[in-house]
Amino acid sequence: MEGKTVAVKEYVSREREYLIGMRRYFHAHPEVSLKEYNTCRKIEEELDKMAVPHERVGETGVYAWIDGKKAEDDSTGEASGRGKRIVALRADIDALAMEDLKDVAYRSVNEGVCHACGHDGHTATLLTAAKILKEKEAEFSGQVRLFFQQAEEIGAGARQFVNAGLLEGVSRVFGAHVASGLDSGKVALTAGPQNASCDYFKISVTGKGAHVSTPQLGIDAAYIASQIVVNLQSIVARSTNPLETVVVGVGVVRAGTQYNIVAEHAEIEGTTRSFLPEVREFTNRRVREIAEQTARMYGAQVQVEFKDFAAPLVNDEEAVREVTAVAGKLTDGENIVANYPKALQADDFADYLAAARGMYAFIGTRNSEKPGSGVAHHHGLFDMDEEALLLSCNLYVDYALWVLGAHGSQEEI
Repeated sequence: MEGKTVAVKEYVSREREYLIGMRRYFHAHPEVSLKEYNTCRKIEEELDKMAVPHERVGETGVYAWIDGKKAEDDSTGEASGRGKRIVALRADIDALAMEDLKDVAYRSVNEGVCHACGHDGHTATLLTAAKILKEKEAEFSGQVRLFFQQAEEIGAGARQFVNAGLLEGVSRVFGAHVASGLDSGKVALTAGPQNASCDYFKISVTGKGAHVSTPQLGIDAAYIASQIVVNLQSIVARSTNPLETVVVGVGVVRAGTQYNIVAEHAEIEGTTRSFLPEVREFTNRRVREIAEQTARMYGAQVQVEFKDFAAPLVNDEEAVREVTAVAGKLTDGENIVANYPKALQADDFADYLAAARGMYAFIGTRNSEKPGSGVAHHHGLFDMDEEALLLSCNLYVDYALWVLGAHGSQEEI
């Protein structure tokens, strides 16, 4: 590990072989969003070995829990039963529909599918944390909830856990994502906005067909769609405060059936991204208004559809202070990044933060001695320094223990 000052606890370091072995298994057997059938069966198999109870969330998500065996101290003000403290730990488990370009023993065996974002490492890390926390169940009271979440890549997993009521009563929720742009041994713990919202939109324009030699007899959906695309750019350029970060991106434009026919139908697909809820609401409203007004001006019909993929991800300041104190017992302060840059990529961990206080950390996995560990996420050569996962695992375990009181006051962590 590049960060030489990292010192993980013995109960984590002794699980190194298990953690790396699990990571390589999941890397070799990736599955895309909502199709993680083998992945969730393997997770359940490992949880059964640990005697950790679990159940499905949706078809491919796994929820597990560990109840502490330590008697609760009434002097803390924490009552038993409904009043017990609960901490939720999350890992996303899905892969991407792309080829694995690496030449390694754990290369994907599933053609056209690859763990190119690090979710294999996340899954292995949380399984290892579950193993350790189960062994330490006599040291804490309350409950640890483990979320092995499907479909992060399409923003369709976290809300299944939220809608199942699994964030009810949760004191803190914590998750971590590997980062190939950050050196191994470093951890980013930053308060405030970290990831943007992600909304998908589809604009369907219906005009009137005609021969191109008589355009006055038709209503050209292709022309109108083009005007909508151009007009959408005014949202950022002329309707948004220049100090705000907003993206209105169009990725797909389809229109027409033949070169000499005025197009009767056209479709536009795109996305909006922002960091603040009020900016998100304004941006999406303007997309709808511009599409409707432009179509009306030319006599066309229009339908605008939005899909909410993820809210802005905003880390709770108090939770960040808590995790920073935990991390400070494992690594020097110079390895803790408190001002990690915001990213316009979305992560549906934001849905958990909308329901409970918590934070999302970023774990450096770049190591000059490990090929592929500095390659950008979502690339077929993406890999990681697996040693960095030990730090991530230690944060999961020790923060959970602190939230549940096993480490006493924060000053004693």
